[in-house]
Order: sequence, then C-alpha cells, then structure tokens
Amino acid sequence: MENMSKTLEQSQQENQASSTVPNQPDIQPAPIQYTQTQVLPVSREFLRQQRVISGHDPSPFVDAFKILRTKVLHRMRDQGLNTLAITSPGPHAGKTLTAINLAISLALEVNQTVLLVDANLRNPSVHKYFGIEPKFGLSDYLLDNVPVQNILVNPKGIARFIILPGKRPLLDSSEMLSCPKMSQLVEDLKTRYPSRIVLFDLPHLGTSDALAFAPYVDAALLIIEEGKTTEDELKQAIEQIQPTPLLGTVLNKAEIGDSTDPYST
Repeated sequence: MENMSKTLEQSQQENQASSTVPNQPDIQPAPIQYTQTQVLPVSREFLRQQRVISGHDPSPFVDAFKILRTKVLHRMRDQGLNTLAITSPGPHAGKTLTAINLAISLALEVNQTVLLVDANLRNPSVHKYFGIEPKFGLSDYLLDNVPVQNILVNPKGIARFIILPGKRPLLDSSEMLSCPKMSQLVEDLKTRYPSRIVLFDLPHLGTSDALAFAPYVDAALLIIEEGKTTEDELKQAIEQIQPTPLLGTVLNKAEIGDSTDPYST
C-alpha cells in the first residue's frame, strides 16, 4: 500500500499545518436579495450539531475547509472549470458533508456564487443537514417538469450559496441521472452563469449512478476514508471515474495523535 501511504502522509502533514493557520475574516460584499430563489431560515445551533461550518466559530475545523477551498479554486480556475462532482469509492466516507462545507467555503469568496446540486437520487440528504424541508426537489424537475427556479433554496444567512435539493428518492435513479433532461440541465447550469461554481453531490462509485453521471461534469473530487478505503479501492475508483478528469482526493476521518483531524466528519 505504498501509494496510499504517501497519500495519507501528505494529507496528515497538510492537516497539521491547517491548525496553525491564523484566521483571516472573509471580505463580505453587499448581501444578495433573492427574488425567485426560496429563502428558508436555518438554525445556527442545528448547523453546528450537523458539523456544517456555518454553525461554527473560527477554528481549525473551519480553516481546513478554507484550505481545501483554495486548492480547489486554484485548480478549477487554472483549467477553466466550473462544474465538479463529489463522490467516493464506497459508502459512509462523509462525501455529502464534505461537499456542503466545501460549497459554503467557496461561497465565502468575494464575487463567487456556488450552487450545490443534490444528485444522490437514491438517498437525497443535503437538505437534512440544514434542517429544512423544501417543497420541490430535483426529482420533481425530472419527473413532473417543475421549473428549476421553483426548486432552488438559499439557507438564510449563508450568502451566495444556493441548494438544488433532491428531496424524494427515485427507484430508477441511475436512468434518471443519465437521461437527456438531466444532461441538458447540467449544460444549462454550466453556461447560464459562467462565473458560478456548481457542485454535484453524487452517490458513491459502488453504484451505477455516479458512473452514469460523471461524464456530464468538468471534473471529480474523490473523498477517501482513512482506515476504510484500501489502495485497491482507490485505484479502482480512479479508473472508474475516467474519462472524467480527477481534480484530486480528500482524506476524511483522519486522526492525528489523540485528536480528531479537522477534515473528519
């Protein structure tokens, strides 16, 4: 497991460095007034309990996602990308929470808006981390032609961050993710607001869903779980995601000494 060991070592060194990064407040421009997007109230205490960074005060945990944000932004801007799929080799790696916190961190950038699409139609759960119950979801767009603008949600108080929730699960999720209507939606999201970054929370690569959807996006980010994801699983995941470019990997649930790593979910 030489390659995996190198990955773990590098991530742990970066995580240790994140705990010493001084907190620098993000510059906040004038708030956005949403006219069509539904704005739903959220509880900061609930966000904190769910480990969503908007519920936390400045800390190494929050800084870790800002560091991840910087790396993701640099690579996406250098390559002219604006759509990114978040997935993992197997289940329970913490990819959904990582996707949420990365999206919020990206939205803290000045003049940067972010859309997080819950494309896990087998088990849509992004909205649950915010304690909200949207009226519509991606499944309603695909099955019942509900307009996208009627589905979008902004958690109140989190500027420049929009969610396209999944809401209800679909039995034929793989077929719906690869249907022409979904392909057209991704293309519309990519081109309508070229300065917006669109993240897609996908099922893990042990399902056909992620493989069916991956070719629609510019790149993918793999979430790997320390102590669970094996070297063979990681290699297989990298092969499976092709030809979609791999932006990088995130080591999750890592421990340093006796303390929990900031990337842990």
